[in-house]
Amino acid sequence: MNSRSPQKVVSDFLDDFAARDIDGALADTAEDINVNVYGLGRHETGRGTIRTVLADIVEAFPDLIVTVKRIITAGNVVTAEINVQGTQAAPYAGAINQEKHIDLDEVWRFVVAEDRITQIDAYWCQQQLYRRLGVKRFDQIAIV
Repeated sequence: MNSRSPQKVVSDFLDDFAARDIDGALADTAEDINVNVYGLGRHETGRGTIRTVLADIVEAFPDLIVTVKRIITAGNVVTAEINVQGTQAAPYAGAINQEKHIDLDEVWRFVVAEDRITQIDAYWCQQQLYRRLGVKRFDQIAIV
């Protein structure tokens, strides 16, 4: 029997991410989690993938603020509308550091089974992210 609802599992993950506690967030994920971060072109399996995604964000935006705007739950699928803000302090998604501030709305969809997140699909407008980071030529960006 599960001790936490799917919404609580996702809320705990997002709280840890907002607190820049990557290990805490990972504790809510399955070892073989499926991760799809569409803006970055990442479609991989495993905790290492979500660790890298979260660590890159936290490193690039050390003053990161993650605000949960809305959570919608349908069975074991939880969708969270979040807002991410911060000032760039390191290269991110191929954009050099220009100390630009971002304020970006995102939607993350989670699938939860047995108290663990088994899938994350993260969506945001990559063009908007690049504009906020001061990127002038999108054809020269190499996503790593």
